[in-house]
Amino acid sequence: MKGFLNFIREQGVVGLAVGFVLGGSVAKVVSSLVNDIINPLLSIVLGATDRFEALSLQIGSIHIKWGSFVSVLLDFLIIAIVVYSAVKLLKLDKLDRKKK
Repeated sequence: MKGFLNFIREQGVVGLAVGFVLGGSVAKVVSSLVNDIINPLLSIVLGATDRFEALSLQIGSIHIKWGSFVSVLLDFLIIAIVVYSAVKLLKLDKLDRKKK
């Protein structure tokens, strides 16, 4: 039991679990931001009458859903910027030190 408790303390398992749960919550907020605010604005700029995710290119019988891809790419970029900014702002990158 002592070895298990040391593993949890030294390896940051609790912090990882908290980060995982918060990451899921942040992903939902960012997805809502992109889907409910950014994509409708982009669809106005691009002249689409329906949702941005519905934009596609048809080549023969194939539908290339480029609007959906751009939406997911925006999700990723916004999440990456938020996480990077939070880590730098809170100086969390300085906390992770290797053991000597």
